[in-house]
Amino acid sequence: MNRVDFSWTAALSDLDFGRWNEPLRSGLRIVLILLAAWLAARLLQRLVRLMNARFSQRLEGDAVRRAHTINRVARYLIGIVVGALAAMTVLAEVGISLAPILGAAGVVGIAVGFGAQSLVKDYFTGFFILFEDQLRTGDVVEIAGIGGLVEDMTLRHVRLRDYDGNVHFVPNSLITTVTNRGRNFAFSVADLRIAYREDLDEVCAVVREVAAGLRADERFAARILEDLEIAGVERWDESAVTLRVRFKVAPLAQWEVRREFLRRLKRAFDERGIEIPYPHLTVYAGAGKDGGAPALPLGIRRQRAPDAANA
Repeated sequence: MNRVDFSWTAALSDLDFGRWNEPLRSGLRIVLILLAAWLAARLLQRLVRLMNARFSQRLEGDAVRRAHTINRVARYLIGIVVGALAAMTVLAEVGISLAPILGAAGVVGIAVGFGAQSLVKDYFTGFFILFEDQLRTGDVVEIAGIGGLVEDMTLRHVRLRDYDGNVHFVPNSLITTVTNRGRNFAFSVADLRIAYREDLDEVCAVVREVAAGLRADERFAARILEDLEIAGVERWDESAVTLRVRFKVAPLAQWEVRREFLRRLKRAFDERGIEIPYPHLTVYAGAGKDGGAPALPLGIRRQRAPDAANA
């Protein structure tokens, strides 16, 4: 036992603690740097969330969604900036000079910039989309030929979910035109097909009556902002006169209002005997060189079934 104790004592006495002090202190500083970076990122992101919650209490409508969008992007940027600063500080602590790295990064950045122009364009486009308030989370939009609900947006891409539940990730560099269907207000447009034999004045009276009843319903009173607007006869089709009408509604309420309006209008038309026409076709035999139209004889021929005795 004494021999073993003596060997450990000799080994400890041979250690050069002065040589290990600096690596230990450097490792401890690296741990502290990473811990401080993590705490700083969490605190800054929490501060952004608290500010967003405080401002959201004073905002209304679309401004709330814009505040949430800015909040998400700000937290994303905080993570990137704090992580980059922590990485550079750790490299400096290890003894790696940052000047050559930054110089090489500039050269590599130029090379990568030519090879990854779409990536750089994603970030620039995403910044201006956010700065100009073109999109917000919760909007229903159409971008790059894809329509859906904006679930998330960053400086890199926009995440959309369509009506079927499919999720689309659209890079910001592909966004050239934004069609926003939920900004401030919307119009719920309906084209009504009416038979030629119907009195349009009577039809318009029935349409206004149904629209007034819909707006008086407490379920839709807050969604319909103005009375029904009848634009008039839109066109003459082969079998019907098309009447165009529209409601001014709250954002994203246009589809629900239109469906309920058409449902009630169908019932009202049935009660009043107003025909919703089927497509039909007028057949004629053509015209001769003299402008006269020859007769087109049509007849129905019925053939009797053979008797059982003659079969």
